[in-house]
Amino acid sequence: MSEPEIFIIGDYRSPTGPAKVTRAYIDGLKRRGEHFRYLSSQKKAARFFELLAKLPGSGLTFFSGYSRQNLLGMSLSKRLKKSCVYLMHGSVEYENEINKVPDPYMARCEYRMLEKADLVLAVSQWFEGWLKERYPEFKAKIGHLSNGVDWESLGNKARAEKDPPDTAIISIGGGMPRKRIVRICEAIERINRERREKLTLTVIGDAGADSERIAQYPFVRNLGMVESSRIPEILGQHRLYIQNSVFETFGLSVLEALSCGNDILISKRCGCLEALGGLEEGDLITDPDDPEELAEKISGALKGHNNPRITAATDRNLSGWDRAVEELLKICGKTVRGQR
Repeated sequence: MSEPEIFIIGDYRSPTGPAKVTRAYIDGLKRRGEHFRYLSSQKKAARFFELLAKLPGSGLTFFSGYSRQNLLGMSLSKRLKKSCVYLMHGSVEYENEINKVPDPYMARCEYRMLEKADLVLAVSQWFEGWLKERYPEFKAKIGHLSNGVDWESLGNKARAEKDPPDTAIISIGGGMPRKRIVRICEAIERINRERREKLTLTVIGDAGADSERIAQYPFVRNLGMVESSRIPEILGQHRLYIQNSVFETFGLSVLEALSCGNDILISKRCGCLEALGGLEEGDLITDPDDPEELAEKISGALKGHNNPRITAATDRNLSGWDRAVEELLKICGKTVRGQR
């Protein structure tokens, strides 16, 4: 007996990270010739009627990301006794708290999605562990479906003919507090003052609660929002990429930086660590809020080159999208059988 069809519900058109993930699953299932459905309408009213039309014939509804529309879809699915899988890209409640923009309504909606889902999938093993600690009441139904990486798209971006200066550091995340770029600034200020270095920091990303503090440092060049097509070129002009997030469920920017030839320094609170091989303790930040540790790790990273070691030890087949799509099918198949 063939498995009932999967119905994928979630944004796949916008340039956001979750939308790119949803699109990758849709494209991957199409390449395999799988029978599945997805919500294709763009207008709200049309999406509602498309939900009503496609839900009855679907065996499982797969919700990618948080939205009020997805909560509505879950409610309809439960009425029709359909299995519901919720792919959780982040924690709306916690991230809003960190970024100093709490939203009780969004937090309630997210919690209701956690309640209604038959299975909650984190986008990394690290995030799965965090969710189980944050929501012990849902621990039995939390697992993970790690994001794939489009290594071919990232490619091995060639550096410019001239190597970047050893003083050039870059980070992506703008003024968003959870990225903790302000702590990178504090560490660089310490290095420049105590060791008489001339390190610089380029920051890419939207404004946030930390933007004013970051702008006060004279060695910072803040580029703000940058078109994605320009980012590889900019990364290639820098020696070291730092991801100092206090909470990062995956972190594709790290992998892009690695592909652009950057040495990398990464917080242990980043889900993308599972996609990388050859990591050593000196490559990892234990406490993103400790400028002293950061200063030591930055100085150590600039004394050597970890890019060749990590690149050589990373198995791209294990973290590619083909693996992720295969895992999606296995998980959904087990979930549907478990509901019979």
